[in-house]
Amino acid sequence: MDLKNDHKNEPTDKRKQSDELSDTEFKPKTNEELNEESPTRRNRRQATEEQLNNPLHGVKLAQILERLVEYYGWEYLADRVNIRCFMYNPTMKSSLGFLRKTTWAREHVEDVYLDMLEER
Repeated sequence: MDLKNDHKNEPTDKRKQSDELSDTEFKPKTNEELNEESPTRRNRRQATEEQLNNPLHGVKLAQILERLVEYYGWEYLADRVNIRCFMYNPTMKSSLGFLRKTTWAREHVEDVYLDMLEER
């Protein structure tokens, strides 16, 4: 019976030891400590006033397109921005794919979005 009692107590003893070790060894590190350990770790910069005043700051392209489609519709966008993915069988997926690859088209859509914000 002594063997059984020893066996039953063993896991609790191990648990107590591991709890003691985890309490003493684990301390969350501050950002400064993490930066010192890994210099390649990216430090986040705060947004400048110019960025915060930009109406496009923090707005994703998908959100812009969704708002434009909701406000104007695909037909208006096809008239305003001459893109095939707006004219023929328009979908969010095809339009976003094209706009992400094509800078001039994305800039036109952003201009339409800024015009929409001014109208409101």
